Amino acid sequence: MHMSVSHWSGFEERLLGQFPHTPTAGQQRLMHAVSRFASSAQPRCALVIRGYAGTGKTTSVGAVVRALGEVGVPVVLLAPTGRAAKVLSDYAGLPASTIHRHIYHQTRGRDGWPVTALAPNLRQGAVFIVDEASMIGEDAGPASDAGAFQYRSLLEDLLSFVFNGEDCRIILVGDDAQLPPVGSPLSPALDEDVLRDGFGLTVATLKLTEVVRQELDSGILWNAHQLRLQIDAGTSGFPALQTRPFPDIHPLAGNDLQELLETLHGRYGEDGVVVITRSNKRANLFNQQIRHRILWQEEDFNAGDRLMVVKNNYHWLATQTSLANTLIANGDTLEVRRVRKRMVLYGQEFVDAELAFTDLPDLPPFEARVHLSVLHLEQPSLPAAQMQALYDAVAEDHSHLGDKRRIHKAVKEDPTYQALQVKFAWAITCHKAQGGQWPAVIVDAGYLTEEMLNTELLRWFYTAFTRAQRELYLLNFPEAFFQEPQ
Repeated sequence: MHMSVSHWSGFEERLLGQFPHTPTAGQQRLMHAVSRFASSAQPRCALVIRGYAGTGKTTSVGAVVRALGEVGVPVVLLAPTGRAAKVLSDYAGLPASTIHRHIYHQTRGRDGWPVTALAPNLRQGAVFIVDEASMIGEDAGPASDAGAFQYRSLLEDLLSFVFNGEDCRIILVGDDAQLPPVGSPLSPALDEDVLRDGFGLTVATLKLTEVVRQELDSGILWNAHQLRLQIDAGTSGFPALQTRPFPDIHPLAGNDLQELLETLHGRYGEDGVVVITRSNKRANLFNQQIRHRILWQEEDFNAGDRLMVVKNNYHWLATQTSLANTLIANGDTLEVRRVRKRMVLYGQEFVDAELAFTDLPDLPPFEARVHLSVLHLEQPSLPAAQMQALYDAVAEDHSHLGDKRRIHKAVKEDPTYQALQVKFAWAITCHKAQGGQWPAVIVDAGYLTEEMLNTELLRWFYTAFTRAQRELYLLNFPEAFFQEPQ
């Protein structure tokens, strides 16, 4: 990035020239900020772009990517999940990767065991653009599973990686009205104080708040905007939603759900429709109904099933020598290509299957053992006590090895202990949906009272609403949610 000042002259005009329509005042301020950020000689430069739904964040990022490419600056696109990376790649016109797959790689430890470590950043003068940054937490990185490795935080690792490269800088893009990372009251990657004081970055921030004129006739965005105003004001209670006269948002009664799902699956395909709900228990019920009544799946697990990974796994891609990173990540979506063999082991059901990534088409299909009981658990993944019981049972089968260390190694390499933990992916919780977008989204209100409608729940609704690209259906929402009778 060490380019002469003259190199950057006219860069702001170049940025503005990338817009398909007249930029809003906020977008013009943003292009000015990007121009200053790109040409700054300050160390550890970061630009935080916080933009609400409908404010033209994606258009702006696309303009930045194209303008930087025109002046020969390398751009690296990253996002927290496979689906978010796919969305980013589509609108920016360049390949995008998940953060985990880009910044971590597998090496061998001193004892010969595979270890996941921070990869070297070999880029020079690159701008890293990270979308959906509200999801990036300060919790342990991808292998917080005991024993694999104890990392610092994903945010810390991301920043370490970027600034290990020569003269690299970062743009963090997100929406702080969305849900923060699990267990956190705020989104640290969008917080100027955290970045400056915690990580020593030179930070500029810009907020896009003005809804782009082209989006004003969208009921999805109009209602998301109402929710966001209420979140900003910090008032609880029912929001004032409106479905009329908008063509893209509709109330939905429970007895119309099956017919609607059949219509939407026909219109957008199975991967273009999702039900977002507030608990794993309700997601399980919806998934069972969708599989039996709409997809006519008799067996409990079949070719064609769509799955979401609920726990990181490094085991099943380890034989794919071409991959620098063998992570099958929590939140990745898979399709069952073929069911090979069913079995009951240690009192639990498993199946061997051929699986393929739906959001990461460059990754090859692979064979894996799947832990069937996790599909119907009300918990997000197998509880620690059950995981320990499985470990103990598998260890007993290897007790003939005698030595504790050799037994431990055998358990860690055992396909049953390493069985993939997944849930069906037609209905998911909002944290699992975050970062993704679908043409059609059905949001299930679940049980609600006015006392429950605090800022946290309003953020939940805002995040769920903004996953919808074309059609949004509000399932079993109480009348009190709406400005006018439904």
